[in-house]
Amino acid sequence: MLTGPPRSRKGLQTRERLLGAAISEFKRGGMAAAETAAIASAAGVAHGTFFFHFPTKEHVLLELEQREQQRMAADLARFFATPHNVADTLAEMVRVLEKLERRLGGRLFKDFLALHFSTSRPPSEEWTYHPVIVAVIEELQRAQQRGEIPAEVDVMHNGMSFLAGLYALLITIPEAAEVRAPVMAEYLTTYLYGLRVLP
Repeated sequence: MLTGPPRSRKGLQTRERLLGAAISEFKRGGMAAAETAAIASAAGVAHGTFFFHFPTKEHVLLELEQREQQRMAADLARFFATPHNVADTLAEMVRVLEKLERRLGGRLFKDFLALHFSTSRPPSEEWTYHPVIVAVIEELQRAQQRGEIPAEVDVMHNGMSFLAGLYALLITIPEAAEVRAPVMAEYLTTYLYGLRVLP
């Protein structure tokens, strides 16, 4: 949950109703087309109440992002606790995102990913605030310590650029499996070369 002043139980319940209503609206037509008045009405509150809890529609996405990042990081941690290699690590990130896409629906999923490229995001925001980035980079560091990636490879920057590129691809390429699958396969192969993964 975003940090801020402590809220009453009723305030938290109102916030949750607004969040749920906003997510439903975003799933229907995307964030840009969603009307805050319709969100407030669906949540059963006055229009101004939306802005008390979420100054902008993008703040709804930020809240959703925090929750989903925690969920995805937990999924990755469970996977990383099982035997796997670097190729499996990168492929699992794709699988985790595709699972999120099924849960959110195509429109909201693309809005969710586009948030990572938003110019209104604080430029000073640290990558360590993003549990998924942390999970992937730490796993690549462990692979490096195991000798699967050469010591001179910068796994932090490779990990971040892998995720940024993956988000961009999932926003822009069609969802159809016959289009997406070969693009994803080539992308994963390219990053395995970039990480100079050892056999």
